[in-house]
Amino acid sequence: MNLRERIREWSQPIYFLGQNAVTLTGAVITTSTALTTIAFWFYEIFLPGPPHPYIGLLVFLILPGIFVLGLLLIPLGIWIRRRSLRGSGTLPGTYPAIDLGLPVVRRTLEYVALATGLNLLIIGTASYRGVQYMDTTSFCGTTCHTVMAPEYATYQNSPHSRVECVECHIGPGAGWFVRSKLSGLRQVFAVTFHTYSRPIPSPVKYLRPARETCEQCHWPQRFTGDKFLVNTSYKDDEKNTPQTDVLLLKVGGLAWQGSVGIHGHHLANSIHIRYISTDPERQTIPVVDYTDASGKTTEFVSTDAKPTQQQLDKGEHRTMDCVDCHNRPTHVFELPENAVDEQMSLKRISPELPFIKKKAVEVLKVNYPSRDVAKQRITAEINSFYQTNFPAIYQARQALVQQAGDEVAAIYLRNIFPEMRVTWGVHPNNLGHNDSPGCFRCHDGSHTSADGQTITNDCSACHEVLAAGEENPKVLTDLGMK
Repeated sequence: MNLRERIREWSQPIYFLGQNAVTLTGAVITTSTALTTIAFWFYEIFLPGPPHPYIGLLVFLILPGIFVLGLLLIPLGIWIRRRSLRGSGTLPGTYPAIDLGLPVVRRTLEYVALATGLNLLIIGTASYRGVQYMDTTSFCGTTCHTVMAPEYATYQNSPHSRVECVECHIGPGAGWFVRSKLSGLRQVFAVTFHTYSRPIPSPVKYLRPARETCEQCHWPQRFTGDKFLVNTSYKDDEKNTPQTDVLLLKVGGLAWQGSVGIHGHHLANSIHIRYISTDPERQTIPVVDYTDASGKTTEFVSTDAKPTQQQLDKGEHRTMDCVDCHNRPTHVFELPENAVDEQMSLKRISPELPFIKKKAVEVLKVNYPSRDVAKQRITAEINSFYQTNFPAIYQARQALVQQAGDEVAAIYLRNIFPEMRVTWGVHPNNLGHNDSPGCFRCHDGSHTSADGQTITNDCSACHEVLAAGEENPKVLTDLGMK
């Protein structure tokens, strides 16, 4: 039997059994969905800017799913008709011959061959574009808008706002791909049935190692020298009196003296730090093992935490890396005082408005029923405050008052999400020690070794304070910065 005869023998039953409603419906669905999908692809190519997230959801996920459904209906209809004919005893032993001499039969077979090739091309392209779309920041941050709104808002306000989410959250290779899609499927069910956590917990346990993420752009051993920091905050008096801290942060790294400073003493290649945390957010660290450059390991145990052996056994045993201090390098939630200070130092909230620091913090700490209500009340309250108490200033500087109200409302809207139970301080930031324990999780003076050594809590170990809470620091004048 030659190839032509084999093709004819194979195609005869398909041609005969394919004449049914289910198969024809599948063909119509597949064809119409394919044309619609291709039209949307052209629309996306020529559309200025990124598509709306729900258009992407339709084009890259829903339409390809309907397309595949139509393809599945075609063999399903053939199988149903074959089973029906067999049950009624009318299934032919020899199927009617397909006469290739008839133009209509040739055109049908040519159409089927062409459609099959196009379908394979469409499925392959749709699958690739679907996966590509699911890896975009737009999909991650805006598709499940209620759930991911807090993280997306902080992402947009971060130094990493141009880094795609998958660059840090998903690794390369098939293993990470499968893991991420299984995790995504679980999250879809959680969103559908409203079983997700509120707030979304920090995924510290499942983040990739910093050497695979942070250190693709940052190199701790190359951070050398000191970092000059000037931080201005404002009192809550009428004049919003500024108070400035100036310090040298000993960033360190690998220098001619060896491993120095914060990064050198924690992340040098010859130094290894392991610790045990007894809580999911790694805020309680009762045991630290420090291996120095000579290979000597010293165990430091907290005299304050006093964990049981069972707690230590069940705790997380981890090698320290970047995210143990920089635990929120992108999704940083502010505290009201700090956020107002920063906007005042940038003059987005004018320090010339009397009591603006006190009033701004006051309205930010109110529990509002919703974000929309918060926005309206914050701006209205600040306007009303100056209209009532400082009418002359309000008349002369109404634009500054309105701008201050808008900026304070913006602080609230990028940090507070009542539906997700995200409030002030719900996510601790371990960088530093002013807003949460941070460094003092280990550098608290209570982690002591068997031979009496203690993990230092001396301020000068990490930074040198040049000015503390001064209105006009002399050091800034001497450096020509004032």
